[in-house]
Amino acid sequence: MKAVVFHQHGSAEQLKVEEFPDPVAGPGDVILKIGAAGMNGFDPMILAKTTALKTPLPMVICGDGAGEIVELGAEVDGATWRAGDRVSIYPMVAGEGMTGETRLGAASEYVRIPATNLVRIPDGVSFEVAASLPIAYGTALRLMVTRGRVQAGEKVLVLGATGGVGVCCVQLAKAAGAEVVACGSSGWKLDKLRQIGADHVIDTSRQELIPAVRELYGKPRMGADGGVDMVVNYIGGDTWLDCLKVIHPGGRLLTCGATAGYETANDVRYIWTYELNIMGSNGWTMADQAEILRRVAADEIQPIIDTVRPFAEAQAAMQQLIDRDFFGKLVLVPS
Repeated sequence: MKAVVFHQHGSAEQLKVEEFPDPVAGPGDVILKIGAAGMNGFDPMILAKTTALKTPLPMVICGDGAGEIVELGAEVDGATWRAGDRVSIYPMVAGEGMTGETRLGAASEYVRIPATNLVRIPDGVSFEVAASLPIAYGTALRLMVTRGRVQAGEKVLVLGATGGVGVCCVQLAKAAGAEVVACGSSGWKLDKLRQIGADHVIDTSRQELIPAVRELYGKPRMGADGGVDMVVNYIGGDTWLDCLKVIHPGGRLLTCGATAGYETANDVRYIWTYELNIMGSNGWTMADQAEILRRVAADEIQPIIDTVRPFAEAQAAMQQLIDRDFFGKLVLVPS
């Protein structure tokens, strides 16, 4: 079969489309014929080996994938799954790790996956759309809805809103009826965020967060208006303390990561004085993945896909990801 493979860590030039051994189904596995594979922010990190993960080589890229079942393992329930079923991959595999990180990724013509890691694709949802959802949109759904319980009428501040998770956080907040302030440092991406529903944008390359938010909503005060009800911050670093200073009393600060650093400044006076709630959200579940697929099928939200490229253009897609020259999701399809 054909697959997008790298044999050593480095730049996008390491990616090659080449013949790769066909996967073999174990008793509890299925073999999928891949229709599309979704790229994510961790793909350049795995390629360049900037994480502590032990990635076996050669490695096939992409954590997200969607396709149809072509083979069932001997112990797979034939009443539940059949050849021809359209499914997406839940990429966190027990005992193997994450697809595209520590187990072979989805950018190949065929993929082996345990049947317990299958999520059915609703009618009307394409492979390209289904492959764009799990990691970014599943993470955002758990953060905003399952954990954060965003509500209509709330004021929501999203830091890093131009990334994959951030874009979906903006979409989910708007779908819930919230007023959204989206932050980013790229002017053209902020324009895109306005187009998908952001009520206000803050250009963090030239605006300071605290005065910009207070200009919109005022300073938070006990027993009075001011500030935002929810802050989404998966950046961490120097942004953490600023966020505590713009939250309305009783509001919440949500995080699912820390791309700018895990060690943050803190001031517990804001937490106790304004009775703030700090909430963590760790990845997403299969139920979250099924829910985001349901919402897409019901046209409650539609993923933003920047580019769909054939496997043969994987180097260009990876460089686009490295350069952050995109808005939304990058998807690869078999050539």
